[in-house]
Amino acid sequence: MSEAVKEVPRKERPHFSNIHVTDLMNYRMTPAAYVSILHRVSGALMFLLLPFMLYLLQLSISSEMTFAHFAGILSNPLVKLILLGLIWGYMHHFCAGVRHLFMDMHVMIEKDSSRQSAVGVLGISLVLTALAGLKLFGVF
Repeated sequence: MSEAVKEVPRKERPHFSNIHVTDLMNYRMTPAAYVSILHRVSGALMFLLLPFMLYLLQLSISSEMTFAHFAGILSNPLVKLILLGLIWGYMHHFCAGVRHLFMDMHVMIEKDSSRQSAVGVLGISLVLTALAGLKLFGVF
């Protein structure tokens, strides 16, 4: 090797092969990791609650009296907050799913664009949830 080309010493980086529970606070996850984890959690939540929600829908449309009963239940602010959480789960799952579809087409798979799309998913899902929340609580 010529003297003009010198080897650069490698910087020592921590190596995590098996992360212990005590190391979780030191582990820094990327926005894409948060989006991926929340995508799985929101999908599981929607899947597990689907039979219950379909049962409630069936009950609510069976007669005018049961519809009025469920409308009264939905006027409770605590129930509206729970519904807002379900709306966020759907919005996040939808936005993250669109992101994953683009990544399956090999679009936005570079490090910088992947990070930007993950932050975009988090932001867009929160904005859509806020808009739905404003409508839910009767602001417009």
